[in-house]
Amino acid sequence: MINAADFACTIGYEGSTAIVDSKARAQYGKLRPAELAQRGLWRAAFASALHSGDKTVMDDFIKAWNSAAKTSFTSVDEFSRLFGVKVETVKRVSAL
Repeated sequence: MINAADFACTIGYEGSTAIVDSKARAQYGKLRPAELAQRGLWRAAFASALHSGDKTVMDDFIKAWNSAAKTSFTSVDEFSRLFGVKVETVKRVSAL
């Protein structure tokens, strides 16, 4: 499985290879979802929360997003569509 930093900084896929923004990974890869959200990195924050598999982390992300964006999203599926992020089977990571 892809690690959290790579998943949060994935910019696309080529087959079963995740294409990762290496500069973003170096700068933000160690941050937790809440820290990413505070910096306005909402897509990375969602990806990190999704990767964690922790309901509390995801609930905190949802509350932060709804507060900042003045929305009322409630489901992970809504955010997956919004950000274009979903869990994929990854065999390789290619950092650009």
